[in-house]
Amino acid sequence: MWRQLRGVGYRLCWPGTTLRSTSVGGVATGSTMPLRDDERFGPTGSRWQSSEGDTRDYSKYLSALSQRREPSAIRALQPLLDESGMISLGGGMPNPKTFPFVGATFTVADGTQLVLDETDLNAALQYSSTTGVSALVGQLEALQARVHSPPMKTKLCVSTGSQEALTRAFAMLINPTDTLLVEDPTYSGALAYLKPMGCRLVGVPTDDEGLLPSALDDMLSSWDSVYPGTTKPRVLYTIPTGANPSGVTMGEDRRRAVYKVAQAHDLIVLEDDPYYYLYLGGTRPPSLLSLDIDGRVIRFDSFSKVLSSGMRVGFATGPPALITQLELHTQAVNLHPCGLSQVAIAKLLAHWGPDGFDAHVAGICDLYRSQRDAFLAAANRHLTGLAEWVVPEAGMFVWLKLLGVDDSLALIKRDAVAEKVLLVPGAAFTVGASSGYVRAAYSTATAEDMEEAMVRLARLLTKHTAAQ
Repeated sequence: MWRQLRGVGYRLCWPGTTLRSTSVGGVATGSTMPLRDDERFGPTGSRWQSSEGDTRDYSKYLSALSQRREPSAIRALQPLLDESGMISLGGGMPNPKTFPFVGATFTVADGTQLVLDETDLNAALQYSSTTGVSALVGQLEALQARVHSPPMKTKLCVSTGSQEALTRAFAMLINPTDTLLVEDPTYSGALAYLKPMGCRLVGVPTDDEGLLPSALDDMLSSWDSVYPGTTKPRVLYTIPTGANPSGVTMGEDRRRAVYKVAQAHDLIVLEDDPYYYLYLGGTRPPSLLSLDIDGRVIRFDSFSKVLSSGMRVGFATGPPALITQLELHTQAVNLHPCGLSQVAIAKLLAHWGPDGFDAHVAGICDLYRSQRDAFLAAANRHLTGLAEWVVPEAGMFVWLKLLGVDDSLALIKRDAVAEKVLLVPGAAFTVGASSGYVRAAYSTATAEDMEEAMVRLARLLTKHTAAQ
């Protein structure tokens, strides 16, 4: 029957079913399991209700575009595929007999071979749930529960890298006439999507520990007088761990203070945290998701920094109503993430188990800690008196403030390139016009190359200072 979904269209589904996929041979087949009560949606004006009994109406946060989104009628046929005696003439799923691949083997660094047989591969190569292949979704749900223990009911969906989920969230929550709060500086990839949207981007000041909660609160409290005639922002975008580009990390007290401001001003918080597992200190600070007692945080994780950037697998976790709405945007663009990448990662995580994954992450942190220390040693030797920086606790970047340089753009794009050293000018990460900062990445260069790069940059800055 047709069931209304948040007043933005209708879905074809049988009572008690949804697009949750089951698996054969450990991978998704695209068939379905019953819809849990906490995942159901009612007509316009109804509220989403979690299993804990909390209610929240998210309609005021949705963009006009998102409110016009409708579930795919074709994708909604999937719940019926497992019905006994069902003959499917509906969905345009290719016949797996036409797939030219019958098996695949991935060799892990420890020598273990992860084998995908024909059944696994057929499922990986077939259309699957927008949420993600069930084997991987189950593993990620367990990971989020183990690492973050969200106090509210959450839902998770896999995405083609966290960047895809992030841009879907922007489209879901932001109108071209709206204002979005971002850290200053912030991720250039987010700005590349946001600036053409035409929305107002307002940078929130940061310090050596990230976003300043007092500045955020002051900005929102005085919004009507500072920005008369504009709608008060309802969304905050933040990178709390190893921020790109600044490398700074919010401590626990700072995160709690930011969340309190979000509560006071009723903000949805987009927690973009691809460097969470690249924390180079001791115990990681708690995520904003783990502090979310109101259902106002959408968290974005990525495997790009811990498994492979080329596999393009990330995942978003948050209030079930918002994640389900996010999936409507994915359905309209690319249907679902790559099945083969998802199945390969699911096989790997099953092989490792939680302890193996943690050991792998620890090894990555050891590598990046060594890389960071080598870069900082070279910077101390050659850039002292020419630049200033904060030691990053996480991630792969150092944010260099070039002393005596108001705008690094020409210096880095022209002069530094001539010196054969590549950096990213700070203007790429700001909502303003110029910046005297540059971003340096220490992730891949050898210690010798980082040493030489600092020598060349120091030579360039010395020449620039002398010319002033």
